[in-house]
Amino acid sequence: MNSEVFITCAVTGSGETAAKHAGVPVTPKQIADSAIEAARAGAAIAHIHVRDPETGAASRDPALYREVVEQIRASDVDVIINLTAGMGGDLVLGSGEHPLPPNPVGTDMAGPLERLIHVEELLPEICTLDCGTMNFSAGDYIMTNTPSQLRAMAKRVQELGVRPELEVFDSGHLVFVRDLVKEGLLDAPLMIQLCMGIPYGAPDDPLTLMAMVNQIPPGATFSAFSIGPRQLPYVAMAALAGGNVRVGLEDNLYLSRGRLASNGDLVERAVTILEAMNVRILGPAEVRERLQLKKRG
Repeated sequence: MNSEVFITCAVTGSGETAAKHAGVPVTPKQIADSAIEAARAGAAIAHIHVRDPETGAASRDPALYREVVEQIRASDVDVIINLTAGMGGDLVLGSGEHPLPPNPVGTDMAGPLERLIHVEELLPEICTLDCGTMNFSAGDYIMTNTPSQLRAMAKRVQELGVRPELEVFDSGHLVFVRDLVKEGLLDAPLMIQLCMGIPYGAPDDPLTLMAMVNQIPPGATFSAFSIGPRQLPYVAMAALAGGNVRVGLEDNLYLSRGRLASNGDLVERAVTILEAMNVRILGPAEVRERLQLKKRG
């Protein structure tokens, strides 16, 4: 069990959730305010996507990231900024017997360095690195991250001095993590996020979680989360497994059955669960020290 835990709040994500819950932040101000709210509630890290302010759809516009980051850095709240680098790998094949050309609706493919433009410009303390390709949910959508793309991204993130949060959706992704370590493309300490319960990645049952935990490289720091109604139970699960915690509206919209949540609500509930387990919540300064982060801004 981990007796000292940090909380990451995944503030908005890229899914089609804004139409389901008016409290999902969409504009840069809403996203920044929600990250600040989560930090005040006890989150040490804010994991940030951006959305088109007009449509609510996922975006990778560097100008939107700049607005969010500048507002957070200008606030009186200390929180570690973790920008996604997962956008730009969305492939939707044509259906049936005609997979090519890809369906332009939903397909957004960019080169590895283009996917990092906002990271290079804004230099957050952390950015994500998805560690493999997978069938993500249903239909003909593929979350695309080839080994050569990921190696190029890992190298550039390393050069920038940004800590990659290694997004692991299945056990084979941990094999790739170990390969990157052997190749010198990842610096210690490793930061791994176990993303559980996402179709069609690793299921979120306890045996699968512990199988994943037992494959994590020695000395790595990890967090674990699940989605939907399992998000809050996974707060306890992650700590019991020796890890840290992620909550937020990216992965779950509800505080309880029928009761929509804010990011602050979800972080507050995570703090309540952890403190009831006699777990101490780590603040951003302690997390920076443990992960050897370079504070920016």
